[in-house]
Amino acid sequence: MSTQKTIVITGASDGIGLESASQLAAQGHHLVMVGRNPAKLAAAVERVRTETPTVVVESFVCDFSVLADVRRLANDLLAAYPRIDVLVNNAGTVYDKRTLTADGYEATFAVNHLASFLLTELLLDRIIASGSARIVTTSSVGHYRGTMDFDDLGFERGYQIMRAYSRSKLANVLYTRSLTPRLAGTGVTANCLHPGAVATNIWDGAPAIAKPVLAIAKRLFMVSPAEGGATLTYLATNAEVEGRSGGYYEKNRIKEPAELAQDDAVAQRLVEVSRKLVGL
Repeated sequence: MSTQKTIVITGASDGIGLESASQLAAQGHHLVMVGRNPAKLAAAVERVRTETPTVVVESFVCDFSVLADVRRLANDLLAAYPRIDVLVNNAGTVYDKRTLTADGYEATFAVNHLASFLLTELLLDRIIASGSARIVTTSSVGHYRGTMDFDDLGFERGYQIMRAYSRSKLANVLYTRSLTPRLAGTGVTANCLHPGAVATNIWDGAPAIAKPVLAIAKRLFMVSPAEGGATLTYLATNAEVEGRSGGYYEKNRIKEPAELAQDDAVAQRLVEVSRKLVGL
């Protein structure tokens, strides 16, 4: 039996997504790289193919701030791949000022949670049919500070960059945990992770006043994208996590998430609200 897996990885144009794609290709897997910017995505694919010419690397462009684009991506993936062994939900962003998507939702929450939620739900039957498959989602240590106000999910009141980011990352952990009972007995697992404080471009949207501090932090305290990507790679393929589900990982070790992230009633309500917001 072949150990080669078909792995879909979003946010694969740069940062930890690209580094993980590179690592997974080196393991011999069939890579499906998804990114928003066509030119950056093409360059990323070229890099991975150059490094590992023997593997199949394919790509799809998708803007995760547009739910119709996410639906189109799901349809394209379902048409192209009879099996999806690993789905890595890694696309993410952050906005300095409160921004609305084309669908009318607060953009940090929409990109970081709603898009990956919709993609996962649309692909779930195919993932389950693939057997011992995995769903991996990039969350953040920021989720510990996250709140979940269902009356104002989009921060119409009191928007701040880190409040919005933390809420979206809390949603990642809650959704991951909600999947575990649904996936019981299927052989499919769902886990999420904090990749470390990684020196990537995600913080380009930070306020100008914070950029000098971030530049210093990147040099002194942050891990490289390759190190951050290795945490994605670990959860995607490592035998140590086979059969383990619902976990939040830091440095390849399971860690207790925030108390709110363990609230099953909040997780269930988030799923119900998210289904309505994305039109499922």
